[in-house]
Amino acid sequence: MRLRTLPLSLAGVLLGALLSVAEYRVRFVVVLLLCLTTVCLQILSNLSNELGDVLHGTDTADRQGPSYGLNGGALTVGGMKRLIGLFVVLCCLFGAAMIRVSFGTFLCLESILLLVLGAAAIVAAMRYTLGRNPYGYRAKGDFYVFVFFGLVSVLGAYFVCAHTIHSWMLMLPASAIGFFSMGVLNVNNIRDMRTDAPNRITVAMKLGLHGARIYQTVLISLGWACMTVYTLLRLPDWRHWLFVLTLPLYVVHLRGVWTHTERELDRYLPMLVLSTFAFALLAGAGFTMYLW
Repeated sequence: MRLRTLPLSLAGVLLGALLSVAEYRVRFVVVLLLCLTTVCLQILSNLSNELGDVLHGTDTADRQGPSYGLNGGALTVGGMKRLIGLFVVLCCLFGAAMIRVSFGTFLCLESILLLVLGAAAIVAAMRYTLGRNPYGYRAKGDFYVFVFFGLVSVLGAYFVCAHTIHSWMLMLPASAIGFFSMGVLNVNNIRDMRTDAPNRITVAMKLGLHGARIYQTVLISLGWACMTVYTLLRLPDWRHWLFVLTLPLYVVHLRGVWTHTERELDRYLPMLVLSTFAFALLAGAGFTMYLW
């Protein structure tokens, strides 16, 4: 299930939920169901990714990342497919419960749109490496990660909690999480550049090692720029800047990306995941604390 990546999916929804709490009354049970739905979607994506990589022959003994269930021999292909089916069901159940509790009905326009969006998220989670033409094998994973881990995650969470999106400025924190999430994917792709070829084409492979490192620096910088601009536009109180406490973690991360490759680079992936989670939590908490 790649538990070390789960804080990344929670980062966006918690930021969206906390920003909504700063302006509206939000029910705790809605946030809980939102988090459960998100975690199940992330696990579904991770399981589908592993199955797709094994079926396409991408994951081999030379893999630079940690060994997982299929390539480690702990699961069969059939067992993995059943596990994927279980998490599809869990995504549907938790997502439907979240919408029902938040909006009180499935028959309003908002609920219908969220159900469609949830179905799209399930398909996107599974099609990253599964299917005949997976988008993760055609250097399109970065775009989908930005959309679903950034925009959909933050804006969707805000909408589920607040029943409205009142300002275009919310695109800025959503984009910040999207850029950091793209960074997580890019670190993974830099690490696996040698073993991904020739089965998978990623943005990192197209850019080359030096270009991919520049790309990583740009992604992290854009994420920080988006959140900084959002905070300035909100007439900031000092508490709004709590997320700046995570800046040293991002500096260490970028230094590691520029000085390590392959297996040695792997530890900087969960570091970025946890840094993004802390960034989102502090950013959201800063605006919530302003109410006190």
